[in-house]
Amino acid sequence: MLAPPANSSLDLPLLVPATAERPPSGLEQEVTQLFDELRNPVLRYLLRLGLPAPDGDEIVQEVFLALFQHLRQRKPKSNLRGWVFRVAHNLGLKKRYSDGSRRTTGPVDGQGAADFQVDPAPNPEELMAGRQRQQRLLAVVRALPEQDRCCLHLRAEGLRYREIAQVLGISLGAVSVSLQRSLARLVRADR
Repeated sequence: MLAPPANSSLDLPLLVPATAERPPSGLEQEVTQLFDELRNPVLRYLLRLGLPAPDGDEIVQEVFLALFQHLRQRKPKSNLRGWVFRVAHNLGLKKRYSDGSRRTTGPVDGQGAADFQVDPAPNPEELMAGRQRQQRLLAVVRALPEQDRCCLHLRAEGLRYREIAQVLGISLGAVSVSLQRSLARLVRADR
């Protein structure tokens, strides 16, 4: 039997990263599933806090890295959705204030918020009425105190009152009052 020459590539060990050989762990799958489920809602929330999209994307990555580390350390898994939003909220505020810009409005003020555009009406009169209505509602949202705006945005993302309270670090009653007050203002503006 012939042996390969001493300086052939067969003498070199194959350097394959361990991650390429093993299937993803249950922990990695869990974080990936949560990322797929929550990435867009978390990013929308960060944009509504007034962060630019690149900063929002960066914070989303940081949040899920922190989640992976949190779970790897076998910390509690209760209410991971609320945990993710709370970490995103805290990192978002930290980023916003560290930039020295205390912006309190983001896409909600009509700058690049395709989600909030009224569907085009068949005639110009209906289109104008829709635009005026949108401007009134956006003005009300911009005029809300920051805590009320955050509660409203988190509720719009589907978080429950208890989760919102945990994310913002306020009481359940404060969330309820904040949302009632915000919704009442929006209803009055829509009349």
